[in-house]
Amino acid sequence: MAKPATRTYSRYSRDAAELMGKLIRLGRTERKLTAQDLADRAGISRGLLQRIEKGDLKCEVGAVFEVATIVGVKLFDPENPSLTRHIERADDKLALLPKYVRKRAKAVDDDF
Repeated sequence: MAKPATRTYSRYSRDAAELMGKLIRLGRTERKLTAQDLADRAGISRGLLQRIEKGDLKCEVGAVFEVATIVGVKLFDPENPSLTRHIERADDKLALLPKYVRKRAKAVDDDF
């Protein structure tokens, strides 16, 4: 199937990405890091960092998380016991699901 030319995002997703970008930029300026310094520390280009700070939803999530971690934006608290419970519950549910999903082949009706 062909990839769609444009992708639409919900208002919630756009607002969340914009907020994340602003928090990252605030963290960077509070730490007195230039865009190039932060990009070098994260191992990304300055252009990608600028897109992250603008809230571009097409940026790689791993790059966004890495930049957020470097500037001190807390995404999740690993010490939070409720987060650990959510992870364990998700693991338990995933263990019950099949490893892969495949469409069932149609049964051939060969009764003539």
